[in-house]
This record gives sequence, structure tokens and C-alpha cells, in this order.
Amino acid sequence: MVEELAQADDAIAACVDAAAWPLPEHELVAALDAAHRLQQRLAAVTLTLVREIDGRGTARAQGASTTTVWLRERLRMTVPAARRLVDLATALDTGNPGIRQALADGAINLDQARVIADTATTVQTTTDTETADKAVDVLVEWAGQFDPTLLRRMSTRILDHVAPDLADAAASAALAAEDARATRDRHLTISEQTDGRLRLTGTLDAETAGLLRAAIDPLSAPTGPDDTRCPGQRRHDALADICRLALRTGELPDSGGDPAQIVVTTGYDALTRQLNAGALDIGLQLTPDTVRRLACDATILPAVLDGTGQVLDVGRQRRLVTGALRRALVLRDGGCAFPGCDRPPRWCAAHHIRHWADGGPTNLTNAVLLCGHHHRHIHHTNWTVRLDNNGRSEFVPPAWLDPDQVPRRNHYHRRR
Repeated sequence: MVEELAQADDAIAACVDAAAWPLPEHELVAALDAAHRLQQRLAAVTLTLVREIDGRGTARAQGASTTTVWLRERLRMTVPAARRLVDLATALDTGNPGIRQALADGAINLDQARVIADTATTVQTTTDTETADKAVDVLVEWAGQFDPTLLRRMSTRILDHVAPDLADAAASAALAAEDARATRDRHLTISEQTDGRLRLTGTLDAETAGLLRAAIDPLSAPTGPDDTRCPGQRRHDALADICRLALRTGELPDSGGDPAQIVVTTGYDALTRQLNAGALDIGLQLTPDTVRRLACDATILPAVLDGTGQVLDVGRQRRLVTGALRRALVLRDGGCAFPGCDRPPRWCAAHHIRHWADGGPTNLTNAVLLCGHHHRHIHHTNWTVRLDNNGRSEFVPPAWLDPDQVPRRNHYHRRR
């Protein structure tokens, strides 16, 4: 298969360099159709490979928590896109083979394949395999006329076409299946942008959507005729108010042994008593005005990495990494330090590079932040953790994974 894919790659590379402008219109459209068909057929090959990788446990063997996370790192995909790929690969492998064949033939695209696979699962759950197969045949035919959005809308009444006597009885079951899919697909992604801001994307199930609207709508209403904020800005400010209210309750779970709190790192001039620009423990930069406002609104926790204000090296007196030492570790690593992991500090524990039981001290130069999965992985595999000359965490893979054992670093968190 590798040789055949290499040949296909060469052929496509030749098309990339070919000029499109000399083509007459009918050939231009035909070339677009052909390129689209090839894209779908290649997607079928990709799904077969993903399914095999997932089934073998390749991702976990190489240190990733799931195949989804491994794909994100390997193919530079977003987590939601990788998750959809794994789910569809599973569905096509275990479901009606006609769906995969239609994709391999270039008759349907990936989004249409997802709609048909979801519908087939719902129909089989509420009726039988024979009816589900009929539904697949009809939907594959419809896919030649309708985009994925219309196809999904029409699929909700597919039984009217393939099993009219069962349609009404199955409608409630289909609704329940759709609710189950909404529960399965729920997610919230928080990604850091290059300018220091965060981008929120996600999909909420119906219940959570109701909770969010109930909380955010009253706070996002205009405050009066002088309120010049747009609706999006008002919702943004309302979310900030909700977070402040939650922090003030004191009822949030602990975060790595410390209360839920904002940690700001900044220089402090004892003579002028003026705060400078600062940074949050998650790596985002703050203006001096914002730091001063936070100093008024909340308790500012000093994070002095190299001064005498905090004792960061507790030697052998204590095993657990807590308090000032943990905050320093969070500021250095920014989250799970294992390569390719994006878990935030609140999900991580401190790992002793040289185990405490073996005489390793509890200090900043002998600790690294790891999420639960990678903490276990480090303890049970041959990965090696160390700090480079700049005090940054790096991981040396085992020889079976990388014969050259080139050190790897995490690029998902802020680095100084």
C-alpha cells in the first residue's frame, strides 16, 4: 500500500504544478469533479488506516492517551476533527459495508458518510439490520442530490420510505438516539491564540445549552442606552461575570492542592509601589492596568522563582509538591509537559524526575508537571525525563520508538 500511495502522490504532485487557466470550462469542471472524487477515495483509505492504528493500540504504545490525541499530534489536526475521524473509521468498519464502498467510489463525501452511518445505526437500533441496509441504499442515492445538512434533515424520516409501518413507532427512538449522539459529541475546546487571547469553540448538549442561556442571558442584556457593546462583547463580559461569581463562592474543587484562584506573576517595585505588566499562570500576558485591577479585586499570590521571598527548594523534608513550589512549576511548564499533551495545570500532578523514594529531592529542578495518563506512562515505560540547560522539560523516547532518541519537548504550552 505504501508504494501505491507514493505513486499516487507523484501523480497528484504533477497536477499541482499544472496550470488550470488554459482549460476550457467543461474540462475545468470535469477536473474539479475528478479531484473531489479522488479526495473521497483517499479519505476511505485514511479511515482504513486510522481504524487499524486504533485497533492495534499504536497511539498508547507511543505515549498518547488516545488515538484522537495521537492523530492531533501526528497529523496536526484539531481534537474534534481527529475524534470525528476515529468515530467514523469505527462506524464504517463495523457497519454496513455499502457506506465505505460508496466513499471509496467517490459517490459520497466524508460528511455525508457520517450522516448515513449515524442514521443506519439509529435505524438498526429501532428496527433490524435488513431495514438499516435499505436505509443506507436510499441515503447513498440521495447523497448524489443533497448536501450533508439536507441529507441529515431528510434522514430523520427515512423510515417513511423504507418501512412506513414502523415510522411512527421509531420516531421517539430516533429522537432518543439523537440525544445520545449530542451527549457523545459534547465538547468545549479552549485554544490559545498567538496574540495571547483564548478562543472558545464547542458543542453543548441541550441541557447544558439551557443552563448556559439561563445564566448568561440576564448578564448579557444592555445595561442602558449608553451601553455601546455589541451582543458578542456583552456575552463575553457575562461569561467573565459568571466565572467571578463561581470563584467567589469558595465551592469549586481544589486545583492541584491549592484553592481555585488566579495566579499573577509580575515585578514589584517596593519604592514606588507600582505594579508592572504581568502574566497569568496559564501563560497569558496582562497589561499593567489589568494587573492593578486584579490587585484590587482579588488576592495576588506572589510567584518569585529565584528570589528569597519564597522557599522553592524544600529538599528532603517534604515529598508533595504544593504551595509556592507547585506555583513555580506551573509557571515553568504551563501544563502537562509530555510532548503533544495539552492538558492544563489543573489536571496535572508533579512528578519527581529522580524518584523521591530513590533519594530525589522535592525541588524545582527535580520536578515536572504530568497529567494522570502521562504520569502513569512515564512510570511504566522507558521514556526518560530531564531538564535542558535552560531549565525546560524534555523527554527522551525509548530506542524502539526512535532509534536516535532525539529529545522532544511540549509545544502546546507557553515557554520562556
